[in-house]
Amino acid sequence: MPSSVSEDPSASSQGSEPLEPSYIVGHVASAPKEQNLTTLFNDGENSQGLKNDFVRNILWTFEDIHMLVGSNMPIFGGGRYPAVSLRLRDNNKPINVLTGIDYWLDNLICNVPELVMCFHVNGIVQKYEMIKTEEIPNLENSNFSTKVIKDIAQNILSFLKSNCTKEGHTYWLFKASGSDIVKLYDLTTLCEETEDKYQNPFTMPVAILLYKVACNMMMKKNQNKKHYGTIRTLLLNCVKLLDKSRHPQIIASANYMLSELFQLDEPKKEENSESPLHENSDESYSEEEEEMPDSDENGSYSTSSDPSDDNKAVAIIKSVGELSVPEKYKSIHQIRPSCAFPVCHDTEERCRLVLSYVLEGLKSVDNSIKKESDLPAADPSTPIPLKYEDESARGGPEGLEKQMALFLDKMGSLQKGNYSSQSGMIPGSWQHKMKLQLILKSSKAYYVLSDAAMSLQKYGRALRYIKLALQSHDTYCCLCTNMLSEVLLFLSQYLTLCGDIQLMLAQNANNRAAHLEEFHYQTKEDQEILHSLHRESSCQGFAWATDLSTDLESQLSVSCKCYEAANEILQFSDLKSQNPEHYVQVLKRMGNIRNEIGVFYMNQAAALQTERIVSKSVSAAEQQLWKKSFSCFEKGIHNFESIDDATNAALLLCNTGRLMRICAQAHCSVGDEFKREFSPEEGLYYNKAVDYYLKALRSLGTRDIHPAVWDSVNWELSTTYFTMATLQQDYAPLSRKAQEQIEKEVSEAMMKSLKYCDVDLVSARQPLCQYRAATIHHRLASMYHSCLRNQVGDEHLRKQHRVLADLHYSKAVKLFQLLRDAPCELLRVQLERVAFAEFQMTSQNSNVGKLKTLSGALDIMVRTEHAFQLIRKELVEEFDQPKGDETSPAADSSPSLNREEVIKLLSIFESRLSFLLLQSIKLLSSTKKKTRWGDPSNNVEEDVLLKSNKQIYSQLLRATANKSASLLERIDVIIHLLGQLAHGGSGASSGAVQ
Repeated sequence: MPSSVSEDPSASSQGSEPLEPSYIVGHVASAPKEQNLTTLFNDGENSQGLKNDFVRNILWTFEDIHMLVGSNMPIFGGGRYPAVSLRLRDNNKPINVLTGIDYWLDNLICNVPELVMCFHVNGIVQKYEMIKTEEIPNLENSNFSTKVIKDIAQNILSFLKSNCTKEGHTYWLFKASGSDIVKLYDLTTLCEETEDKYQNPFTMPVAILLYKVACNMMMKKNQNKKHYGTIRTLLLNCVKLLDKSRHPQIIASANYMLSELFQLDEPKKEENSESPLHENSDESYSEEEEEMPDSDENGSYSTSSDPSDDNKAVAIIKSVGELSVPEKYKSIHQIRPSCAFPVCHDTEERCRLVLSYVLEGLKSVDNSIKKESDLPAADPSTPIPLKYEDESARGGPEGLEKQMALFLDKMGSLQKGNYSSQSGMIPGSWQHKMKLQLILKSSKAYYVLSDAAMSLQKYGRALRYIKLALQSHDTYCCLCTNMLSEVLLFLSQYLTLCGDIQLMLAQNANNRAAHLEEFHYQTKEDQEILHSLHRESSCQGFAWATDLSTDLESQLSVSCKCYEAANEILQFSDLKSQNPEHYVQVLKRMGNIRNEIGVFYMNQAAALQTERIVSKSVSAAEQQLWKKSFSCFEKGIHNFESIDDATNAALLLCNTGRLMRICAQAHCSVGDEFKREFSPEEGLYYNKAVDYYLKALRSLGTRDIHPAVWDSVNWELSTTYFTMATLQQDYAPLSRKAQEQIEKEVSEAMMKSLKYCDVDLVSARQPLCQYRAATIHHRLASMYHSCLRNQVGDEHLRKQHRVLADLHYSKAVKLFQLLRDAPCELLRVQLERVAFAEFQMTSQNSNVGKLKTLSGALDIMVRTEHAFQLIRKELVEEFDQPKGDETSPAADSSPSLNREEVIKLLSIFESRLSFLLLQSIKLLSSTKKKTRWGDPSNNVEEDVLLKSNKQIYSQLLRATANKSASLLERIDVIIHLLGQLAHGGSGASSGAVQ
């Protein structure tokens, strides 16, 4: 309950020193030490009523009641007497009881242990007398009972405590001369009944008292948030009591302090986390408290309508004599132990409260500035923005470059202290200082709101809030005469967040309509704050960063420029060394956005390449996109390398390698498909891609740094080598190189591809690696097979090619057998192995050698049963799948079977099997004639084999002659025949397959 303070207008303010409003412009939580808050302003002090009529203010505890009292009693001290009070007294006039009580209470309140009485006669000092404070009640002619005084004080305070229950109200305890009746009046209520409620002479002193107490509490208890509820209550009541038109300075300051109670930069906590702000109440503080009934239990005071009572008095003590009765008056009115601070359940609610107080403060400042018109004057050097301005000219990369240059010039001018205000505020005035801090507070609040909206993925709303934050900051820059490094850091953080938002908007273009709607929505409070900002500046300094563009390239460019601007700001005043963490984050974002832009240009170049006619040469547009993409990647790599971020640098090097491959592919599509050869340009770009991938691996160092990135780079490097080798093999540059050189280069590239293709590493990519390795072995085997066919002469080289071909065919088969979704590839490799055996057989002369080779070829045929089983399984699954589920995805993710390829391979297989069986029958028949009188056991085995082969051959001919057989039936026949071959004719007597 605030007590009333009487203030003498003619009194001079003792001991007050002008204090600049450093408190109201600083951060509450960082106040270095206690300050004399009784003099907050250096101008307009008398008009604002900020005077102190007491030498000292004391928080005095009497019994269980705390009182704020003022005292002008002079206190002396030194040597053996550290504190004494001095009283002059006429030696001819004895001390009476009232004087003694006065001396005793003064010493008691000021905690002075002794009283010095100076007795004089007509101004001539007669003697001094030292009296202890506790002995004053026992002085001659001034004897009184301290117990009675205590009872009277206790009863009066209890009486006041029971009846003075309305916060912010001024009460008057009145006793007429010669009367025993004491009356209590509520002056605030009585004055509100008049036309002007501010006519109450006590309103201003009480408001000033509330304001000063709140200031002192904020300074002394700035680290203890449990007092914030009390401070808020005091300031709200202060603002409620004051006339806004008469006291704008105090109201603006009070509103700023209210906004400072809500710390915007505190770490994010869960809603259920313990906090001093939430410990008092579950609900927000309510200004209108429910009044509790007063007690008249002991007849201690009365509010009855007795004719002798004043009907305007709140309560009456009928007799002064009652006050000396111990515990005559007992208060049961429950004063709230502490004022609750409002519980903000989320960030937006807290920021909105801050902005509401900021707005009230801005209104008070703006209303105090005397102008002919509320409309801001036009700045002759700033063009008026028109709605029909060509966005392409302003939003393109070239326009952004110009606006960035202007922005950086402006930042440089701020370092020199340029000042420009459209409202005519005087630099250094209280309006100027207050508005600066209110605007800075609003920018912080909007920044926090934007960050919260960003975390909720409300990117349109986030852009709107960061736009308001930057508009506030732009106005601050116009008003500021000396830009602090802390404020520059804020700006760097704002621009960093703005860059994040623009990037997310670019990546979420599918929800553009919703983002646009959120961006253009504006509350009345935001409009009023913006109106106050427009009184000082055009707020267009950051328009280039906060426009919501519909063009993806423009959004990415704006995001990049935001990060670049944030980085440039950190160069001012050496902020990057003072804030290394923020500097690292800015550089990471710069590297990331440059990667995004590089990928964007790279994809555009790839799209142009697919649209281009095959025979047409590379266009200038494609080359320009390559240059832009490469430049972005190069700058991004530099950003990451400057902060030792090896992983991200490796990713950008990997993307640069991919760009080189796209360049190579663009050159590969030039020329006639039938006459085309692997060009030098393709080789150049593929080799550049290899270099960048190798740089990425060197950047990472080892796989332990980042296994996923390491594996990805290895895969891309393997792919590059494989692609280059495949193109050289398929489109051999025979016009420029010899066949042997081409084969050597293909072999080297394939082996390097195998080196970076880890088939043993268990991962999601393992099947791909196995397929790649199997394909490489297959291609190498085919190449050596072809060399063997075409080569004449050097027998040693032919033997080497024969061994290599057989080796790679064997490895290819082993790897393809590990895969469940590559039966056609496995079948093709086995057929090539059979063809390889047939080729070897042509060079053999003896029947024994030919029979051995034929036996090996038939054994390869038997081992193809696994591939046919896989094909059969897929055909059965397709056949069993209901027709209505054709559109639904298959149970497994393996690609569907290519029927045309299966039929083609099956036909080849049938013809080769038929050929091998026929050759086997012929050789066995001729061998039988020659060895009729040989070893009988050999003859028996050969007879059984001959008979078995004849029966299998017969069944195969009948099956192939049946043109009406389905694909599944044909495969069943092959599987059955291969089974017979595997068991050496055990199923020969079973007859033909049905």
